[in-house]
Amino acid sequence: MKAIVFAAVAVSAAAVAGSGSAQPPSPPKLAIEAPNYVTIPMQIDVNRPAAEVWKRIGKYCDIAEWLQIPAGCKITSGKEGEVGAVRTVGREILVGKTELSYSYTQPVYEGRPYNLYHGTLEARPVTAKTSRIVYTLMYDNSGIPGDDAAKAAEMQRRRTAFERGMANMKILAEAGTLPPPAPR
Repeated sequence: MKAIVFAAVAVSAAAVAGSGSAQPPSPPKLAIEAPNYVTIPMQIDVNRPAAEVWKRIGKYCDIAEWLQIPAGCKITSGKEGEVGAVRTVGREILVGKTELSYSYTQPVYEGRPYNLYHGTLEARPVTAKTSRIVYTLMYDNSGIPGDDAAKAAEMQRRRTAFERGMANMKILAEAGTLPPPAPR
């Protein structure tokens, strides 16, 4: 019996020792060899409790109101507020949500490299009567043509548009009236 146990231990030890010399498989090649992931974090304080803020601006298609999108927003697949819902704005897919937040992504478009565009909108409690709207965009800007200045200008364009939307969210959450849309 001892000889059988010894033989089994010897075979196991040889297998472990031999496994160190095998090369692991190479990972698949990336579609974009040198992605450059950037984030645009934004926030604005609101004089309302977070739950009230979220009730007013947190529906998935509320984006059309606070970004003042003339074409509006509709859910084309799934249900409002449920993970997997798709809205007409950017054909964006709801990929995550909590009681006071949601995250979305954009689909892969034919003929355009996927830039991993994601956004997260959150109403964060600060005190019992105040909150902070936090919006973060993240994407790969390596496919944007031009130099660093062109990439920075494109980031600023996005920041300006979404900061205007956040100011509108604050107005709506505090029961105000939106100003006329900015010219496009």
